[in-house]
Amino acid sequence: MAGITASTPERIWLPTFGAWFIALVSSLGALFIGEVMGQAPCDLCWHQRAFMFPLALILAVAAFRSDAAAWFYALPVAAVGWLMAGFHNLLYFGIVPSAIKPCGQGPSCSGEGMLLFGVVPLPLLSLAAFTLIITLLLVVRRRISQ
Repeated sequence: MAGITASTPERIWLPTFGAWFIALVSSLGALFIGEVMGQAPCDLCWHQRAFMFPLALILAVAAFRSDAAAWFYALPVAAVGWLMAGFHNLLYFGIVPSAIKPCGQGPSCSGEGMLLFGVVPLPLLSLAAFTLIITLLLVVRRRISQ
């Protein structure tokens, strides 16, 4: 890749580590909510987990290796997760009509169970996490192209 220099590992480690940390905390948080708090995830939550959990592994290896190409293979995974989380937010906040709801049987994708501690909407937390990860991966991309 053009733009990779000897100083590149130092310039990309922190944003890569930050993206990994967010993915790790998000993954552990999802497991805590499901396994410890006993709240079953809705269908859309499962789909978002399918993209967040691998990011925790991919970005851990990328941070450990100071891999300048991490943004290239992690960004598409994060982007698809972001799209899922975005749709979930549209559904949760009532912007998407109820006829389009993908949740059949099981927990509601937009019910009261989607609040963490009765205050923070889980879909909003997921969207924020994917947004931060994407932003940090774009910082990595920008730093290797300078």
